[in-house]
Amino acid sequence: MCWSGGKDSSLSLWELRRQDRWDIRALLTTVTRDYDRISMHGVRRTLLHQQAESLGLPLHEVFITPRADNSKYEQAMANALLPLREQGVRHIAFGDIFLQDLKEYRQTQMGLIDMECVFPIWQRDTTELATTFIDNGFGGITTCVDPKKLGERHVGCRIDHEFLNSLPETVDPCGENGEFHSFVFDGPIFQDSIPFSIGEKVERDSFLFCDLVSV
Repeated sequence: MCWSGGKDSSLSLWELRRQDRWDIRALLTTVTRDYDRISMHGVRRTLLHQQAESLGLPLHEVFITPRADNSKYEQAMANALLPLREQGVRHIAFGDIFLQDLKEYRQTQMGLIDMECVFPIWQRDTTELATTFIDNGFGGITTCVDPKKLGERHVGCRIDHEFLNSLPETVDPCGENGEFHSFVFDGPIFQDSIPFSIGEKVERDSFLFCDLVSV
């Protein structure tokens, strides 16, 4: 499972487990080495490790440098996946919903190492998905927003019905166009809720981030 720690990854893992068809062997997460955080989401590795422990799944971290280009990212992913393929893993799941170019890119890259992609929530209505997330007891908080599309009040914000109602019409309810990223700390896929406190909000690399501190 390609695991970002956020809402779409969580919904995808939940869907895979509900299908009772897949044997989930591991989580695979891209981490920015210099920041010691989940890439793009800005979440500390300590919280990522707590997620994996609560999910009861092994975690494989793919380390990249800040501003790593696609070729370096692709090589790091291949290096992480090849040992898993040798252990018999033949599929990798992603939480993509409707970006066709991204889907095709993933299929091409995974095909190079003889692995197949699975997209558990592909082409699901994003308003329905966001509502399903909330109504089924998932707890999530936004950790990164694009300030060109959302304001500071939307970062470090609990993902609930009030949050959905506050989104501009131009913003996808699941943030599928990169409007926001999240961290999931509770829900039906976790054995225990993950405690944290809200840290400072900062602007970095043209995004607004809210730091989450492990408790």
